[in-house]
Amino acid sequence: MSGSRKEFDVKQILRIRWRWFGHPTSPPPTGLAEEEQPGEFWFRGTGGHPSNGGAPAGSSSGRKFLEPGNVPLPLAAMGCPHPTSQRDCASPSLHPGAAPLEVPCLEFTAEGCQGAQAPDGPETEDAGGSEEEENDSDSSSCRTSNSCHTVSSCHTMETCASEEFFQALNHAELTFRKMESYLRHKQLCDVVLVAGERRIPAHRLVLSSVSDYFAAMFTSDVREAKQEEVKMEGVEPSALWALVQYAYTGRLELREETIESLLSTACLLQLSPVVEACCRFLMKQLHPSNCLGIRSFADAQGCTDLHRVAHNYTMEHFLEVIRNQEFLLLPAGEVLKLMASDDMNVPDEETVLNALLSWVHHDVGCRQGELSKLLAFIRLPLLAPQFLADMENNPLFRDNIECHRLIMEAMKYHLLPERRPLLQSPRTRPRKSTVGVLFAVGGMDATKGATSIERYELRTNTWTHVANMNGRRLQFGVAVLDDKLYVVGGRDGLKTLNTVECYNPKNKTWSVMPPMSTHRHGLGVAVLEGPMYAVGGHDGWSYLNTVERWDPQARQWSFVASMSTPRSTVGVAVLSGKLYAVGGRDGSSCLKSVECFDPHTNKWVHCAQMAKRRGGVGVATWNGFLYAIGGHDAPASSLTSRLSDCVERYDPKTDTWTAVAPMSISRDAVGVCLMGDRLYAVGGYDGQVYLNAVEAYDPQTNEWTQVAPLCLGRAGACVVAVKL
Repeated sequence: MSGSRKEFDVKQILRIRWRWFGHPTSPPPTGLAEEEQPGEFWFRGTGGHPSNGGAPAGSSSGRKFLEPGNVPLPLAAMGCPHPTSQRDCASPSLHPGAAPLEVPCLEFTAEGCQGAQAPDGPETEDAGGSEEEENDSDSSSCRTSNSCHTVSSCHTMETCASEEFFQALNHAELTFRKMESYLRHKQLCDVVLVAGERRIPAHRLVLSSVSDYFAAMFTSDVREAKQEEVKMEGVEPSALWALVQYAYTGRLELREETIESLLSTACLLQLSPVVEACCRFLMKQLHPSNCLGIRSFADAQGCTDLHRVAHNYTMEHFLEVIRNQEFLLLPAGEVLKLMASDDMNVPDEETVLNALLSWVHHDVGCRQGELSKLLAFIRLPLLAPQFLADMENNPLFRDNIECHRLIMEAMKYHLLPERRPLLQSPRTRPRKSTVGVLFAVGGMDATKGATSIERYELRTNTWTHVANMNGRRLQFGVAVLDDKLYVVGGRDGLKTLNTVECYNPKNKTWSVMPPMSTHRHGLGVAVLEGPMYAVGGHDGWSYLNTVERWDPQARQWSFVASMSTPRSTVGVAVLSGKLYAVGGRDGSSCLKSVECFDPHTNKWVHCAQMAKRRGGVGVATWNGFLYAIGGHDAPASSLTSRLSDCVERYDPKTDTWTAVAPMSISRDAVGVCLMGDRLYAVGGYDGQVYLNAVEAYDPQTNEWTQVAPLCLGRAGACVVAVKL
């Protein structure tokens, strides 16, 4: 080339680019000429893919495109002196779906391309073309140079190049399939796992990528990391082989006869997905005949979720579990854990004692020595006196001094009820399923009157809706006779009622009972020595001091002695054979006075007053004490002084009230009931909303704890316990 400036127009450049890229010299690779291989993606940096606006393969636009793998000139011919600059000099498109090649308008300076030599390449058809190629090569070379004399041509030329990214969607699957093939043919294996008499070849990389156990072994400075053979002590060979195959395939067959060996081996190898799958499989297999074994196995393997599910299943189906062989074959330590549990689903403590005796009789010679230790976990004071008398004559206990001591302790609990507060122990605390269930009936809610009945189960700590009353009742009373709920009086929003209905929770049916003689709302209801009493209230015109008694045998109501003070929203409870009327309202103010009724003398007598005036008070009794909980004192100067969270305890022996631990929140119209050995405060009104919060008071620890909330916030609900 001469040193003089040589001008190129656009047509010359187009002819050069057409000759370079327009005529493929080789056919496209098989299967890629028309469409992409399945499971593969091509990504472009310059929009060559149809999804980015590029023309699809096979376009009839008349232009030709560079096919994949069809590069017409070697890199050197394009002015790329080094292989590392391949991306800079790449062809604009390497895919049949690429967009047509656009050639920009370029300007060159001869000064920037002086001294450039045309590389050896394919001969062209005429000399002019050769000269044009030489100059274009110079310009390409200029693009990769650091010359400062190029006028915007280098940057413009780079827009011709495109980038590609390829992603095979099934790459991992195909790769592991190939690895599995190597495993089957024992190729490239670099370790042998020895379990018993079985030798299992494998690849360290595959095992380490799946198992944390093998990863720690093969990547640490331990002896096994360099050994060609690794002994797996205490591992079932078939389970190990199945898990090695799982490492390559991700597939595992779970069968009932092999699941335990698989789970234990998976725990050793730290294969978390396999452990979870095996645990889920065993959860589905739980049955009264195998749940104890699964529970013990899960405990030994450290599978906490499986152990929890198996334990809960055992507790729920305890009556069926104790009739199976697994229970009779349990070691003493496992039996002790069962006897100590509060969660077993049993109707009474006699069932638990009979289960223990069956276990001892299965192997009397070896197990009689364990009897006294296990008997200490039976709640003997809660057994019926007749049952205790029969135990004393049982040959199993006759010569055992410790067993006799436990039986005598239980008899004292029955013979000396006044000493029960001093005889409290873990053996006097009933199991959750034996205390019955709690019913919350009606009350005032956001709809101005709830008709629903909810039931609380201590063992599951849940409230569930079980029934509805036949109509709306507010400020009514509820008592339990023969395990049936008697709903007495109240008002329906328009008038005060004297009607009585009876709900049977076993068959969920209602029946109508004879009405009271007096219409009453705000009354208190309780059962004393058989008959049911309706105390005080309001008849729609005046506050009442009258009391009616329901005789279940005669099925009729009759009046008994009246209280000295009219009382509405009164708290009523039974303690030591007497009926107590606590607080309430007399029309002008809330009351702190207390009266008690003796049915044998048909008289009411005054007791010591509470420290606080209380209307809408909740009352209950436990172990010889009467508790007054919450309530309100209206009218009052402020809401804070009107509502009460304080709790007072009355001791009839000393005729004194004592303050105990307060509730966590103030509650008016709170429902209170004793269930088991705890007092429950249910719902109420805090001055702004109707509460669904429920608290339980433990008199032995003097503490309140939160339990499951009601399904519906309500105040003035009647709360009673029923043993179903």
